[in-house]
Amino acid sequence: MLEGRYNRAADAVLGAQKIAWAKAHMPVLRRIAERFRRERPFSGERVSIALHLEAKTAYLAQVIAEGGAEVTISGSNPLSTQDDVAHALAQSGVRVYAERGVDPETYFELLADNLKTRPTLLIDDGGDLVKLLHAEFADLADEVIGGAEETTTGITRIKALKREGRLRFPMIAVNDAQMKHLFDNRYGTGQSVLDGLMRTTNLTVAGKTVVVAGYGWCGKGVALRAHGMGANVVVTEIDPVKAIEAHMDGHRVMTMYEAAAVGDVFITVTGGYHIIGAEHMSRMKDGAMLANAGHFDVEIDLPALRAMSVAASDVRPNVTAYRLADGRTLYVLAEGRLLNLAGADGHPAEIMDMTFALQALALEYLVQKKREGAPLTPGLYPVPEAIDRRVAEMKLEALNITIDRPTAEQADYATRWA
Repeated sequence: MLEGRYNRAADAVLGAQKIAWAKAHMPVLRRIAERFRRERPFSGERVSIALHLEAKTAYLAQVIAEGGAEVTISGSNPLSTQDDVAHALAQSGVRVYAERGVDPETYFELLADNLKTRPTLLIDDGGDLVKLLHAEFADLADEVIGGAEETTTGITRIKALKREGRLRFPMIAVNDAQMKHLFDNRYGTGQSVLDGLMRTTNLTVAGKTVVVAGYGWCGKGVALRAHGMGANVVVTEIDPVKAIEAHMDGHRVMTMYEAAAVGDVFITVTGGYHIIGAEHMSRMKDGAMLANAGHFDVEIDLPALRAMSVAASDVRPNVTAYRLADGRTLYVLAEGRLLNLAGADGHPAEIMDMTFALQALALEYLVQKKREGAPLTPGLYPVPEAIDRRVAEMKLEALNITIDRPTAEQADYATRWA
């Protein structure tokens, strides 16, 4: 652990203030924390976490620790760690292996240090911990009761392991829960990406043509918020159903090759590889801005852009200008990494309240199954419907919203075939 980097008092104070602010706006997780303090469901467990290390994540780590676990945390992206939050979290008793801006080699070294604590439970974001536990640290896999995965990207990697018959322990697909993807992916990503765009560039959104690559739940959110701020939204897709949905939602739909010539801002939200390539960048306007909101920094073909460029320079924090041989300049935001976390603070606390409640309860479910003598076998599992529904109920209670419940007569009527 990089203990010497987490003892700066001023940073720790600021980080603690950020964590306290997030906690104040996460009532569902606070309620879970109160129960965890009483019941200590994670006593004797070692939990390794790899998430974007900012204030909301730090509070989740503290909640898991209050449940009795020994908690270790790393970042899941080199540019999303907030060092002041890392300092504060380390001082609260959580082991921290993370630092903002590290190179790829150091990033994986920190993840490796995390796993040397021999975890029994995981919370992963993008599948890096799972990958290491099936490669360099395969000897530790048998100690893992199970884990929870936060993202579409991570679930895709876990499915590949399962398809090959190599998955060594159970993982719960938190990303696919209704209380995650309907709110975190759509409203969280939508707001935080636009926040990152505005903070990074200090330019208007209104009147610009914003090209959104991918119309899954995250892409829907980005398109919705960009449209709401006055942008002309273009959507690119490979799924014909989603393409029709984008069209019906009022957006223009075209190929990336066509969109390249008209876009002012490009935001990739696919989880795919080289969605924007040299053939697209060669058609873009002078001054076009390229950003990514997918997990890995591979959606924009940055090696191709560097090869096309005669010069590159940082013109603002998180803005790199690439000057091309024909005189055009293209701007890459946040090095092609997650714009909403590298260039802003990530999703709003009220949104992550629901997602992180699912994470905490998913880990508790895994431990309960083991202690009941019925541990889950290796595989990819959905969040139990009862957990999804309970998080929804707690969120409504926190919002002081009541809803109708069916009468006995209505419930009986709903079960009749005639």
